[in-house]
Amino acid sequence: MTLTVPPGFQVERAAGPPLVDRPIVADFDEQGRLYVAESSGSNDKVEKQLQEKPHRILRLEDTDGDGRFDKRTVFADRMMFPEGTLWFDGSLYVSAPPSIWKLTDTDGDGVADRREEWFQGKTLTGCANDLHGPYLGPDGWIYWCKGAFAEQKYELPGKPPFVTRAAHIFRRRPGESLVEPVMTGGMDNPVDVDFMPTGEQILTATFLEHPQLGRRDALIHAVYGGVYGNQHDVIERHKKTGDLLPALTHYGPAAPCGLTHYASRVFGAAYQDNFFACLFNLHKVTRHVLEPSGATFNTRDSDFLVSSSLDFHPTDVLEDADGSLVVIDTGAWYKLCCPTSQLAKPDVLGAIYRVRRKEAPKLDDPRGLQLVWAAMKPADLTQLLDDIRPAVRKRAIGQLAKLGNGAIAALESALKTSGSAEARRNAVWALTRIEGAAARQAVHDALKDQDDTVRHAAIHSAGVWRDAGALPHLLDALSGPSPQLQRAAAEALGRTGDKSAVPGLLAAAGAPHDRVLEHSLTYAVIEIADPAATAQGLRASSPDTRRAALMALDQMDGGGLKPEQVTPLLTSSEPPLKQTAWWIAERHPEWGGALAGFFRRRLDARNLTSVEREEVGGQLARFGSDPQIQDLLAATVARARAKESRLVALRVMEKARVKEMPPVWIPALVLVLEGKDPDLIREAVAAARASAVPKERAAELTDALQRVARDSAAPAEVRLEALAAIPGGINSVDAELLDLLRASIAPTQTVGARGFAASVLEKAKLSRDQLLMLADSLKTAGPLELSRVLAAFDNGSDEEVGLKMIAALGQSKALSSLRADVLRPRLEKYPQPVKKQGEALLAKLNLDAARQSARLEELLASLEGGDIRRGQAVFNSQKAACSSCHAIGYLGGKVGPDLTKIGQIRAPRDLLEAIIYPSASFVRSYEPLMVITKSGERQSGVVREDAPDEVVLATSATEEVRIPRSEIAEMRPGTVSVMPSGLDEQLTRQELADLLAFLKATRREAQ
Repeated sequence: MTLTVPPGFQVERAAGPPLVDRPIVADFDEQGRLYVAESSGSNDKVEKQLQEKPHRILRLEDTDGDGRFDKRTVFADRMMFPEGTLWFDGSLYVSAPPSIWKLTDTDGDGVADRREEWFQGKTLTGCANDLHGPYLGPDGWIYWCKGAFAEQKYELPGKPPFVTRAAHIFRRRPGESLVEPVMTGGMDNPVDVDFMPTGEQILTATFLEHPQLGRRDALIHAVYGGVYGNQHDVIERHKKTGDLLPALTHYGPAAPCGLTHYASRVFGAAYQDNFFACLFNLHKVTRHVLEPSGATFNTRDSDFLVSSSLDFHPTDVLEDADGSLVVIDTGAWYKLCCPTSQLAKPDVLGAIYRVRRKEAPKLDDPRGLQLVWAAMKPADLTQLLDDIRPAVRKRAIGQLAKLGNGAIAALESALKTSGSAEARRNAVWALTRIEGAAARQAVHDALKDQDDTVRHAAIHSAGVWRDAGALPHLLDALSGPSPQLQRAAAEALGRTGDKSAVPGLLAAAGAPHDRVLEHSLTYAVIEIADPAATAQGLRASSPDTRRAALMALDQMDGGGLKPEQVTPLLTSSEPPLKQTAWWIAERHPEWGGALAGFFRRRLDARNLTSVEREEVGGQLARFGSDPQIQDLLAATVARARAKESRLVALRVMEKARVKEMPPVWIPALVLVLEGKDPDLIREAVAAARASAVPKERAAELTDALQRVARDSAAPAEVRLEALAAIPGGINSVDAELLDLLRASIAPTQTVGARGFAASVLEKAKLSRDQLLMLADSLKTAGPLELSRVLAAFDNGSDEEVGLKMIAALGQSKALSSLRADVLRPRLEKYPQPVKKQGEALLAKLNLDAARQSARLEELLASLEGGDIRRGQAVFNSQKAACSSCHAIGYLGGKVGPDLTKIGQIRAPRDLLEAIIYPSASFVRSYEPLMVITKSGERQSGVVREDAPDEVVLATSATEEVRIPRSEIAEMRPGTVSVMPSGLDEQLTRQELADLLAFLKATRREAQ
C-alpha cells in the first residue's frame, strides 16, 4: 500500500497490530495518551451487538517519545459499537448507540472503573447511525449528532416537548440535562463536527442530497436553526426560512466521517485553521481551506493523504499536540450498511498513521507537561491563552473555567490589556464556560473589541447564554458592515427573545445579503415570535424585508398568516416576494379553495408561455387533494378551449397523488379517451393509471380504456398503458391483444412497453391455449419482465401447460433473474411430472454464496479489454435497460442509485457483483422494503415516499404502488433488489466487459 501526501510531508506508522487491530475513533488526554475505540470486527445486527457489547476502548501510550505508540491498556471492555470519543475534564465520553457513556478511571490504574450513562438517545436503528460524537465546543458545551430517522423526544421547561425524527446536531452543558437542537437535516447520517475559532460549526454528513449528478455527501457550515437536505418528510415539521440551506462543498458518495480543525502553526501559516476530513469510501483524507464569503464560507478543496489500497478506510483524523496529524485507518472489517461491497474482510486490519511536515520546527513541551498547572494563578493562566502550543491554550481555557468567578478579574484584564486577539478571544471562551452575571458582564466588553473574531466569539457567548443584557451591542453588530457578525448577532438576538429586536432584524433583512444571512435574520424573527411587530414588515418598501416578514409569520408559532395576504403576491413583479409567496402557498394544501380562483384565471390565460404553463401545473399538483381544485381540474379537462390548458390539467391529475381518483374526474377522462386527439388521450391514460378508481365508477372508465387499447391506429405504448390502467386488471384477453402483449415483452421493445405489457399479463386470466402460447414468450422475456409474466401461469394447472412453461424457462437467458422462492409455489399447482421437471430448474436457481463467488471470479478474469464508448451504448440500450433506473450526470432514471461517480468508490469486483447479483448488497437509501397488507398482499420495492398516511414504493422502472398506512399490517426490510439478476446471461461477454469498463470510467476526481 502506498500513502501519498503533498510534497514536504511524510507519513509514518504510529500504531498497528498487535497493539491495535481495528481502530475507529480516538482522542488524546492532557498527558498525550490516545484513547482508541476498537472494533471487534463484528458486523452482527445492532441488537445483538448491544446485548453482547463486543468492542472496547484502548489507551495507547508513546513511552519513549518517538511518535510511535508502544504500550496499551484496555481502558474499557464490553462496549456497544463505539462511534465517537471525547476526553474532557478527566473522563472519556464515548458515543455507543443508543447512549453516550462517561468513563472514568478513579484510581489511576488505567482502567475505567466508573461508567455513567451521560445521555440516553433511546433509539437504535439497523445501521447504528443514531448517534455520533461527542464533540467539545469552544463554548464548553458538548455537541453530538443524531442520525437515522427514529423518533426522539426531549423535554423543554415551560414548553411542549421537542419531538423529532430528523437528523440534528444537539448540544448540552456538561453538568445539565437540557438538550438543545442546533441544526436540523433530512440527511441520513450527520457524522463529525468541529469548530472555527469563532465558534462556527462545520459538519460532515452523508446523504445531504438524494444521489444525483455525482452528489450525495457534503461538508456543511451548520448554522444555528438551519434546515439542510436531504429533502425528506422528517424535516417537514421543523421551522424553515425558505429553501434548504446549501453545502460548503459536495463530496459525492464518499462516506465522510472524521473531521478536525487544524489549530497549530507547525504545518505553516497556509494550513492553520484548515479542516481535514476522512472519506471512507474514497480511501483518502481531504484538506479544506475555508475563506469568509458573506455570512458563510467558500472552500478550496484538495487531497491531502491518498491510499492506493481499496482496503484503506480512514475513519478519524485528529491533531496531536506537536502539530502532526494522526489518521486512523479502521481496516476492511466494516460492512454494516456499508455503501460498498458486502464482502467484509475482518482479517484486513487497520492502523494509525502520523503525518509530519519535513523539517518543521519542533515544539518544546507541546502539552505543557513541565508547567506546574496546579500552582498557577489566574493571571498566570491568562498568559497562556495565546501560547504557540494549541494543547496549552486549550488546557488554560479549561483551567480558567474551573476557577469560575475567581478567574473573572484576570480574564477581564486580559480582554482590556492583551495585544493578542487570540488571547482575548480565548478569554471570551473561558468566560463563556463560567456561570453568572459577572462573567456575562465581562463578555460585554469583548462585544466592543476592535477584532472581529473576538467580537464574533463574544456574540456567540451572548447567544448561548440568551444574554438580554448584550442587546445594545448585538444591535450594533447587526447594523455593522460584517456579514459574519450580522449573522451571529441575529442568532443571538433570536435566542434572547427580546421583541424590541424585531424592527432591527427586519431592517437588516432589507439590505443585500446571502442565503445564510437571510436565514439567520428570518429565523431570529421566528424565534422571537411577535406577530404584531413582524406584520409591520409587510408594509416595508423593501421587498426583501417584506419577504422575511412573510416567511416569519408563516413559520412562527401563532403567526396567523392568511391566504388572502399571500395570494396577491403570487404574481408579484418582485422575485423575492413571488418566490416566497409560492413557497408558503405550496406548503398549505388547505388553502386550495382560497386559491381556486387564482388558478382558474391562470389556466384560462392565453398569453402564458409553455414554461409558465408547466409552472402552473407543478403548483396546482400541490393542491390536488382540495375538492375545489379537483372540480377546477375536471372542468378544465372537459371544457377548456385551449388544448394546452387541458394538457396541463391532465398532467396535474397524474401528479396529484390522491389516494383515490375523485369521482368528478372520471367523466372528464372518459370524454378525452373517447375523443380523437392523441396527445390528450396519452395524458388521460397516464392520469387514469395514476390513482385507484372507486369501485362503483370503475366500469365507465374501463370501457373507455378498452376502446383505446383496441384502437390499432394508436401507438402501441399508449394501448399497453391503457390496458395497464384498467382498474383491477383486464378480465379477458382476445387473440389480438394477446399478440400485442406477447410482442411487447420482447427485449427489443422499449422498457416502458415491456413494463406495461408485463403489468397486464401478471394480472390477466388467460385460457389454457393462451398460456401455451405465452409459454413460448418466456424464452425471450428479459430479466425485468420474466417473474411478472410468470404470474400469469398461476391460473393454470394443466400438465401440458406446466411442462411447456418449464421447458421455456430452461431455454430462457433470463432464468438466473428468477428466484427459487418465486418459482417453487407456482409449481405446487401443477401435477407431479411438472414438479419433477421443475426440480432441476430449482437446483440451478439455488446458487450458494460459494458458487456465486466462484462465478464472480471466473467472469471477472474473462472481462478484460472492455471499450468505454461501447459500454455507454450498452448502458443506454433497451437490452440492458440500465438507464431506465440509474442516472449518470443529468440523464437516466431515479429508481436506483446515481452512478455518476460509481467508478471512484467501487472496485471492479464490486461493480460486477452489483450487475449480476444485485441482491448481494444494497446501497443506503435504496434498500428494498417489504410491505404486507392486512389482506395478505405483499409488495416489495424501494421507498419513494414515506408519508404519515401512506407509503409509496417503486416496484420497477415503470411502476409505483401507493399503500395507505391504514391497510398495512407489517413492514420489514426486503432481501431482494428491485433490479433483477441475470444481466450477465442477457449480454454477451464483450457487452458485459464494455459495460464494466464504462462504469469503471465514471469518476470525477477531487479538484
